[in-house]
Amino acid sequence: MTTPDSDGLLAEQLLRFTRRVHRIQKRHIEQSGLGVTPAQSRLLRTLAHYGSPPRMADLAERLEVVPRAVTSLVDGLEVSGKVRRVPDPTNRRVIRIELTDDGRKALRELREARRSAAAEILEPLTQKERAVLGVLLDTLVDGAAPEPGKRC
Repeated sequence: MTTPDSDGLLAEQLLRFTRRVHRIQKRHIEQSGLGVTPAQSRLLRTLAHYGSPPRMADLAERLEVVPRAVTSLVDGLEVSGKVRRVPDPTNRRVIRIELTDDGRKALRELREARRSAAAEILEPLTQKERAVLGVLLDTLVDGAAPEPGKRC
């Protein structure tokens, strides 16, 4: 059973951990030399999940930001050659955003930087502790209790 005090402590620990994850990921992204901000990295990852080039409004909705924020991110990525604006084949007033070859290459390097950051974060844990953490994170992400027998 949890108490308000223990829930407050857990909330604070989660916030501190999240900030640490962001700092370490940011450092690894910066060390990659790609010149991509964490927000641009997130846009590139999101863009990669679409089967065909999305509209800026689609990206804004998926990223849960205002369209102007997506415009600024796309502008920077377009200047660096990682994305390009392309006309919609069925509606010339609509512009879609697609990854370039340089953008796909940057995504591969960003994935490696994120893996490296994860390795740094998880380094103090044993394999058993990592397995337990994985189950706990799945539970928190999915919002449901794990299957019987999977509880730590």
